[in-house]
Amino acid sequence: MQRLAEQILTHAEGLPEGAPLAAKGLLHLGSRAGVDQALSRLAERGQLIRAGRGVYLRPIKSRFGTRAPSVEQAVEALAAQRGEVIVPTGAAEANALGLTTQVPVRSVYLTSGRSRTLSLGKQLVELRHAPRWQLALGKRPAGSAVRALAWLGPEQAETALRSLKQKLPAAAFDELVTAAPQFPTWLARSVGKAAHV
Repeated sequence: MQRLAEQILTHAEGLPEGAPLAAKGLLHLGSRAGVDQALSRLAERGQLIRAGRGVYLRPIKSRFGTRAPSVEQAVEALAAQRGEVIVPTGAAEANALGLTTQVPVRSVYLTSGRSRTLSLGKQLVELRHAPRWQLALGKRPAGSAVRALAWLGPEQAETALRSLKQKLPAAAFDELVTAAPQFPTWLARSVGKAAHV
């Protein structure tokens, strides 16, 4: 068992910061039960961080001590590993685009996968399942705009779209207009109006 734990740690050290480890990806090292036990023991000893059900991360060591990987890196790596789309929420996107001065306090991301919570050290990261239309344009500027508009809602969408038309590159705004048929009626209508102003 000790040898298996060492092999898992060696494998983890070869991964980039924030890359998740899951038992399924380690079956070349041993049986499923053995890998699960070794991961659990490594987490108990503090050599791995248990981020969520079946998801482990390698802690980052620095001269100031040990810390969890950055939220952004962990979320990006999880998206790549699981084949999910994981993007910031509309509130975070609206703030980044200058449409609101509110700063989100909690780390919340939208995902094409199931809703769940990840634990990165002392920080909790919430992954919320989102409708396909909010994720369709991914991390591109047009996708950020869609999520910001969805968060702002129908009352503020038209005002926000006038601002976005000035801020976004023309190609990104055109991409937003082209994708409008996928959106709910209120948003498609607002995007259509903004395109013809």
